[in-house]
Amino acid sequence: MICKTAIILGHKFVTTAVLIHLFSRNIQMVCSSPDQVIIIIIKTYCYNLVIIDFDDSVLVKSIRFLHRVAVSLCQQKKERYIMSFTGKSFPSITVDAIDYLGDNLQINIFEKAVKEGKKVLLFWYPKDFTFVCPTELHAFQEAAAEFEKRNTILIGASCDTNEVHFAWLNTAKDNGGIEGVEYPLLADTNRNLSSILGILDVQEVEHPEYGTLAQGSAVTYRATYLIDETGRVFHESVNDMPLGRNVKEYLRLIDAYAHVQKFGEVCPANWEEGKDAMNADRKGVADYLAKH
Repeated sequence: MICKTAIILGHKFVTTAVLIHLFSRNIQMVCSSPDQVIIIIIKTYCYNLVIIDFDDSVLVKSIRFLHRVAVSLCQQKKERYIMSFTGKSFPSITVDAIDYLGDNLQINIFEKAVKEGKKVLLFWYPKDFTFVCPTELHAFQEAAAEFEKRNTILIGASCDTNEVHFAWLNTAKDNGGIEGVEYPLLADTNRNLSSILGILDVQEVEHPEYGTLAQGSAVTYRATYLIDETGRVFHESVNDMPLGRNVKEYLRLIDAYAHVQKFGEVCPANWEEGKDAMNADRKGVADYLAKH
């Protein structure tokens, strides 16, 4: 995380090169001048720039050029934050949630997996009261018993509020609702967790007057995370919004991971429960391919 930095310059002949040098080193410098003060505030994480009170034409050009450089660096920095969590611990973030009884909850996915010694399937969907979304929530509910057999907790998530979730939970299925869904739903209204995961439909754009603005729906794509009993992510996937998920595939993946945990073998393409797996060595793959 980049610390908040203020650069205050008052020298009339500061060049573009000097400004870029100061910015790139991320330092704080103060120079006083009665007739010329430029303040650039580089905000935490996003490098937003606010430019206040400048009138020298050379400095104006320098600052504008610096602003373009900063925007580019901001995008590069943000892209580095968007990463895969497979093989890593799921973020330990507590999020508001609600269940079908209307109880307001606080859920930390990582802690829940570890403390309860269970796997977790967390699936994100864009919005309540939409179209593909209720079909997915009902499909996961229909398979709830199968996930329970596999020691797996089901949790849905979106950026809607608990109140909207509860209204949808009390809307009949034949009216587009999710009545009958019994697993909890996260309400990531502040978008802390979805931002860390990098699954929001949002991009930063520069406005000539107001600086950095958000563009996009600011709701999540159809992201799915499988987390093991240690809080480690062993699968993640992200579908675009129009594409519903195949619930059976997540059951297959859980079965495959449980097989790896139990027997130490690896699972080849199209593996399903009861089929041959193989040892992760040259002989293992040779034997497997010879049979298949």
